[in-house]
Amino acid sequence: MKANAACLMGDRRYFSYLEEERRMSTFPVIDMAATGRNIIRLRQQAGLTVKDLQELFGFATPQAIYKWQHGTALPTVDNLLILSQVFSVTIDDIIVCTTN
Repeated sequence: MKANAACLMGDRRYFSYLEEERRMSTFPVIDMAATGRNIIRLRQQAGLTVKDLQELFGFATPQAIYKWQHGTALPTVDNLLILSQVFSVTIDDIIVCTTN
């Protein structure tokens, strides 16, 4: 019985340790607003309008592109790949990450 209690106490300390490690760890987070500003900058450098991107993607309206640019939505991975090709940059050049 004492061995089980000691084992349980060890588990509790281990889980406390894991919880503390999780709180102290930093993970990358996508900065949506900065990513949107990047998309605007890259689009302008490429000499493209929002209408040009809308037609390129085959979107009925430009709303998705405006959402990307305003940082209220992110392009899907497929659309990021297309943007990287259109802008001649890597996906990492489009997305802005920070750590929290």
